[in-house]
Amino acid sequence: MRTILVVEDNEMNRDMLCRRLLRNGFSVLTAADGAQGINVARTEMPDVIIMDLSLPLIDGWEACRQLKADQSTSIIPIIALTAHAMSTDKDKALAAGCDDFDTKPVDFTRLLEKIERACTGG
Repeated sequence: MRTILVVEDNEMNRDMLCRRLLRNGFSVLTAADGAQGINVARTEMPDVIIMDLSLPLIDGWEACRQLKADQSTSIIPIIALTAHAMSTDKDKALAAGCDDFDTKPVDFTRLLEKIERACTGG
């Protein structure tokens, strides 16, 4: 069973994503801010991280930079999931180390495709 870490500060968004991922056969871990996301990623080593970018304590961009700079977590694919839909936001997320980018509101079918690609290295 693949494990997904959802780093999302909005409780309703986090709950919705978790329920849908669980129904699709994933094991799900959660974090409500960037600092907690980094800690959970380091201790649990999920298969994929879904990272909101606008987070308290440490924002998603910085959390991605830290995770990609750490040899133990650098191989974990990170998908940025954000309401920031400008092309510059995507460029900034990819520059911070995100492996993929998606926007809110969530198109769950598209997000699942990105998760599958990340899990298979494609």
